[in-house]
Amino acid sequence: MSTIADNPSDIRPFRIEIPEEQIDDLRRRIAATRWPTGELVADRSQGVQLSTLQELARYWANEYDLGRLEQRLNALPQFTTEIDGVDIHFVHVRSPHEDAMPLIMTHGWPGSVVELLETVGPLTDPTAHGGRAEDAFHLVLPSLPGYGFSGEPTDRGWENGRIAAAWATLMERLGYSRYVAQGGDVGAAVTDAMGRQAPAGLLGIHINLLALAIALKDVLPAETEPERAAHAALATFTTDGFGYFLEQTTRPQTIGYSLLDSPIGLAAWMLDHDTDSYYKISRAFVDKEPAGHLTRDTVLDNITLYWLTATGASAARWYWEFGRFLAATAGQAPPPVQVPVGFTAFPGELWNAPRSWAETAYPGIAYFHEADRGGHFAAWEEPEVFVDEVRAAFRASRAAG
Repeated sequence: MSTIADNPSDIRPFRIEIPEEQIDDLRRRIAATRWPTGELVADRSQGVQLSTLQELARYWANEYDLGRLEQRLNALPQFTTEIDGVDIHFVHVRSPHEDAMPLIMTHGWPGSVVELLETVGPLTDPTAHGGRAEDAFHLVLPSLPGYGFSGEPTDRGWENGRIAAAWATLMERLGYSRYVAQGGDVGAAVTDAMGRQAPAGLLGIHINLLALAIALKDVLPAETEPERAAHAALATFTTDGFGYFLEQTTRPQTIGYSLLDSPIGLAAWMLDHDTDSYYKISRAFVDKEPAGHLTRDTVLDNITLYWLTATGASAARWYWEFGRFLAATAGQAPPPVQVPVGFTAFPGELWNAPRSWAETAYPGIAYFHEADRGGHFAAWEEPEVFVDEVRAAFRASRAAG
């Protein structure tokens, strides 16, 4: 991995260069995996299934093109710049339409900029993808601190608010005086914080996970069937699907040793995120039936990125920061969002938030829509649907800007 060194606050071009010895080491470690016996159940209730992970390992070591990741990212303009003491990596693709709206999109965990790559073409060059010139965006895709090719924070406090402030600095440094922001998962929490900070130039936000539901669950409506179903899904997450969240909010360093030492341990930890995504990814490997763009190759692009950058532990530490943020602000009403908010509910999300939940979190919400397909990794799995939602959510902001 390389940059052109200069003033740390400068925007520096970046290209990925993966040494061959790292590839050889990865293959050796996969081959040396010590496997447990199979689970004692027919579903994922004991964790990632042995058949799924063994097929992933076989494909990763023997068929997957380990040069894919380098080629995919190096095909796009990449840069780094130092903000608040951390080197931030980002993809920056300007639209051929000069009057395009600048948009910063933030990935989540266990994702990366990889989960957003299928949206780059349609968002930046809509006329080449069946869209209209007036829907064009100049696109900025940063890697969260401690994720991917961004640097690891060396001090505490990199929770949503600090990242949000860094993103505002990044957009200002790029010369964007008016822009919008989007995020899912961790990115949703960061984008939410941007909306509450309302930095100069931010015209609106769009999110596709109601991250506030965990903190607001006692006041979220539960009268209609969709509301009760959402409460049931939230309860399932906080009881049966909470393992990774609890470990990373309390002991990220402990799990970090395994994540940096075993590529198969890392893959299992990343696959065991949510039921909908897990079964889709499992079918991609075991049955060769991908769900949208959740293919064997793109899933391994993402896992390989975590492995080669050795960011399993540093990425997990965001949850530790988030857990302390939640504890410190428990019982306190967050500051109001000061920009228009758009929200898209995807049916396979951790909890499919109904409109009443979105309105509770964001009074006066400007845009709400329920998509007909897609899950937690919406931009990755269903980029066409996701792009349509982003375009629709920001039309009003574009007019206002």
